[in-house]
Amino acid sequence: MPITPARMPLLDHLGELRRRLTIVVVSVIVTAVVIYFATPTLIEIMIDPIRSALPEGSQLTILSALGGFTIRFKVAFFFGLIICTPIILWEAMGFFLPALHKNERRWAVPTVGAMVALFFIGMVFCYFVIQKAAFGWLLAQTDAFAEQVVNAEDFLDIMMKLEVGFGIAFQLPLAIFYLSTLHLVPYKVFREQWRYIYVGLLTLSAVVTPDASPVTMVLMFAALISLYELALAVARVVITARDGREALKWTREDYEAHEFDA
Repeated sequence: MPITPARMPLLDHLGELRRRLTIVVVSVIVTAVVIYFATPTLIEIMIDPIRSALPEGSQLTILSALGGFTIRFKVAFFFGLIICTPIILWEAMGFFLPALHKNERRWAVPTVGAMVALFFIGMVFCYFVIQKAAFGWLLAQTDAFAEQVVNAEDFLDIMMKLEVGFGIAFQLPLAIFYLSTLHLVPYKVFREQWRYIYVGLLTLSAVVTPDASPVTMVLMFAALISLYELALAVARVVITARDGREALKWTREDYEAHEFDA
């Protein structure tokens, strides 16, 4: 991984940031252009989980002349971002890595791998579990008083936002793991303040889910709690094995003092 030097003038840092952003933007654009030609098949795959929730005999509907192109462009860009996620994370890690200590840099490659894996796990969870439940509830609200027109742009927009939302939300365990193992937030604080954190996770679930469905929010909340507790369990094992049980109470200052003494 090409790493940004730890000490550089401000203009050099900006130049390095521009170079890495250029790599990301070009990668996404090229990938999206290639994917554009496969978007009809990709749209069919995207719609598949919610087919049973759609009104019988209904089909995707386009309501404007530019609708077809707009949808295909959005879907191509969406999949371009997904495919280029490893590149995006790799370039971001290369830029921010100098801020870490040398003994912390060895986590760079595992971190990128974990971020990519968690992002795709979140999207897969959303695809197989969330989409049908969310759209089933939303469409059921219409049945009593109106006939639902399956607006392709509207439906696909919500589906893509849900996928990205869950992919981002599933980064939570990685954030919790590093905040605790690097002692930026003491493990003890995470464990003692769990009530407030649960309320924060519930709020996050409401904000990240774009469909206003309580079903989606509750399912995401349950997933986030599970990931949070799993991350803390793993962090506890790592901290205890590396620094001892007393380190569960350490702040960042305590950790750095211990590293200096060592």
